[in-house]
Amino acid sequence: MKISVRVKPNSKEAAVEKISEKEFVVRVKAPPREGRANDAVIKLLGEYFKVPRSMVKILRGEGGKNKVVEIF
Repeated sequence: MKISVRVKPNSKEAAVEKISEKEFVVRVKAPPREGRANDAVIKLLGEYFKVPRSMVKILRGEGGKNKVVEIF
């Protein structure tokens, strides 16, 4: 399943908010440096969808706030 994700780094709380069937807003505490925010997004989405981190992959947008993520 592919989903669109809008990432909000440096948030006070980590959370996943469902906007529509394939759109999500993910708030992470990690800063957008050295891949920390991406790692936090993968971890949080894995917990949200109850899958291991290895089944969550960022397909596009690693350097930006808008990402396309695939959940296997």
